[in-house]
Amino acid sequence: MNIYKLSFGTICIINPHLVEVIVNDEVIIDEVEVDEFHDFLLSNLDSPFSILVNKKNHYSYTFEAQKIIGNLEQVKSIAFVSKIKEGLLAFKTLSTINGKDQNAVKFFDSRADALCWIEQQ
Repeated sequence: MNIYKLSFGTICIINPHLVEVIVNDEVIIDEVEVDEFHDFLLSNLDSPFSILVNKKNHYSYTFEAQKIIGNLEQVKSIAFVSKIKEGLLAFKTLSTINGKDQNAVKFFDSRADALCWIEQQ
């Protein structure tokens, strides 16, 4: 597993088609960070790829970032992991705003369950 530090958090490449994202505490993700994230994905993963978002910290998105964060056509599926109910609610709101196909998005309170689901996609 390769681990990379970006301006907003840590990216772990689990395999050429799967990445785990852990955003740093108290970050506000805007369009600049979304562009950085998208550029990283397109440069380091093989298409199509999946994303595991692990919400270990408290962070937020600007509205503009929310609209574009999940809009890469190369993204096959996204699993969101949060152990707190508020985190899952925030993820559900985010997935609704950016219009991602809801069949390609799932929410979990366990990283192991999220990895199992995403590897079956």
